[in-house]
Amino acid sequence: MHQFSVSGNVVDIFNKNIFPGEVFVEDGKITQIQPVSDLAAGAPFILPGFIDAHVHIESSMLVPSEFARLAVVHGTVSTVSDPHEIANVCGMEGVEFMIENGKTVPFKFNFGAPSCVPATIFETAGAALNSDDVKKLLERPEVKYLSEMMNFPGVLHQDEEVMKKIAAAHALGKPVDGHAPGLRGELVKQYIQAGMNAGKSLTYAPKGVALDQNNVEGGEKKHGSENPPFEGREAVGISTDHECFTTEEALDKLAHGMKILIREGSAAKNFEALIELLNDWPDNIMFCSDDKHPDSLADGHINQLCERAIAKGIDIFKVLQAACVNPVLHYKLDVGLLREGDPADFIVLEDLVHFRAKQTYIDGIMVAEDGVSKISSPPSEIINQFDCDALTTDSLRTVFDGESNIPVIEALDGQLITNKIMIAPKVDDGLIVSDTGNDVLKMVVVNRYSKAPIAKAWVKNFGFQLGAIASSVAHDSHNIIAVGVDDESLCRAVNLVVKERGGVSCISGDKELVLALPVAGLMSNEDGYKVAAAYTAIDVMAKSLGSKLSAPFMTLSFMALLVIPHLKLSDKGLFDGDSFSFI
Repeated sequence: MHQFSVSGNVVDIFNKNIFPGEVFVEDGKITQIQPVSDLAAGAPFILPGFIDAHVHIESSMLVPSEFARLAVVHGTVSTVSDPHEIANVCGMEGVEFMIENGKTVPFKFNFGAPSCVPATIFETAGAALNSDDVKKLLERPEVKYLSEMMNFPGVLHQDEEVMKKIAAAHALGKPVDGHAPGLRGELVKQYIQAGMNAGKSLTYAPKGVALDQNNVEGGEKKHGSENPPFEGREAVGISTDHECFTTEEALDKLAHGMKILIREGSAAKNFEALIELLNDWPDNIMFCSDDKHPDSLADGHINQLCERAIAKGIDIFKVLQAACVNPVLHYKLDVGLLREGDPADFIVLEDLVHFRAKQTYIDGIMVAEDGVSKISSPPSEIINQFDCDALTTDSLRTVFDGESNIPVIEALDGQLITNKIMIAPKVDDGLIVSDTGNDVLKMVVVNRYSKAPIAKAWVKNFGFQLGAIASSVAHDSHNIIAVGVDDESLCRAVNLVVKERGGVSCISGDKELVLALPVAGLMSNEDGYKVAAAYTAIDVMAKSLGSKLSAPFMTLSFMALLVIPHLKLSDKGLFDGDSFSFI
């Protein structure tokens, strides 16, 4: 029988109270929380652990077990994780890999059933999950929800397969995550209310309902209940969105009953635009990273968002409700909230200003202390799907055909959306070439699953004056994507990735660097801290080419994400996200 206790300032988020106390733990459960009167000055703070409410583990370039090793150092005890990336490469086998690898460490992964594999029919993926596959996943206890429904046109037009997936989640009482960037008004209402009559269970999302310590169901309607538990709730079929990039968009979705996830990742950064919403909507806000590269994860996680929110003067209990409590209630997670009888998932912080974790506990096991992870680094198997030969420089040539203007993708730092602009091409010896003077560079996408023509386009704002970068992390189908100043550099960068059967690479003159990602071409099977250091090195090299982007590789990975407007490049060609068609 394992027993211990921890003393400090106990943060009771439910009752909005902080008091000196002692937390008693026995066999992984909190048995008692006892006030004390003799707490020493400067004592630490004890509170529930942090939860990333939406993250693609694969984007950390780490397998789940290694992600956990780094995350617990920052007080993260659990994630709501969408294995969409590996599912697009390896299908059901990929989802199974993530679930089983996550079980090898003391960390609370909560996976979703990917809803859109492939994300669209306009790109080549390595696998497909139909509604029967999704239903089988949702029936598993490890799968807590239907992952982000990116196919919002399919929702609005009530595509049969899309609606079957939503209905399967509703029938099992599991929430459906949304993904509808820029959708507003009547269309977003239709999207949010999708499948309302398809299942037996609906989710309700109120404004201003007091957080109730006994309401562990999060206010959700139970099977057989005729009325919502609180007046003023609007029933929703798709219950969250993490793609809002303006306050106005978020308020529109909140008004229709949605919960908003404030995202701050390595590429998409919406914290500054949305954080003030937490003042008025504390019951309906969560924090997430969505996509976080390994160096960024080594530096911090949800704790950083708490620090920034407090610095803006937001009430501590509202901040911690978003960071610790709301995900547990919404997704019905088996994660403790620092109450008697709960699993002993809690953290000990130095203060409630900087949110540095002194200790992290999961099921009563200390998994991190004073910045050092206590989770071991178990070996990981390798699964992949890769069938691509080395390129020749000639295959990348773009012949000039008299165009006066060409469509160019304008990348935006810190955003997933892009702009569509028209620019006069630079022509040299009958070929359209990169124009470094105007920062318009060639970008290519190479099908990594089968032999196919190479898709080519032009992109602005990468800023390279020499060289190229390439990556097999290219949302959502994860073909090889590359950008560079000349065809020779592009060819070398892509071939480095091909040689490793997945990875990220950089070419700078005679220098070359590659970080191998053998697990599905998305993740390394090496020690997480070593991967973070290797990624830092290649990121520095990429920026030395002249880029001012905060995360060149992460930005590149989203240039093939067709479900985010306005202009993107798939392996099949240049795609207009507004008309949902090729140019």
